[in-house]
Amino acid sequence: MGHFFAVFATDRPDSLALRQRLRPSHQAHLRATERHRVIVWLGGPTLDDAGEAMNGTLLVIEAGSLPEVEAFLEEDPYVRAGLFATIQIRPWHWSLGNPQLRG
Repeated sequence: MGHFFAVFATDRPDSLALRQRLRPSHQAHLRATERHRVIVWLGGPTLDDAGEAMNGTLLVIEAGSLPEVEAFLEEDPYVRAGLFATIQIRPWHWSLGNPQLRG
């Protein structure tokens, strides 16, 4: 694969109940490597300023191309249900802390 991407997604306002309801299926999707061609290396919810309520998602994904990342996200239960107001996908050079670069 070899290409890393950072995904920043922000929830729609007042969508915490939807996030909580879909969270198990979202987590299963991220881990279902037999069904897609990407690897999620890091991931988790972003939090509000108080550090309490979930309000978005941050993922670090390894994939062969940007279209593979987009296809993977289209199948995510959060995306299918319209949880996110915005999604940004950025190519990312993982240098510090990358286990593949340790020698």
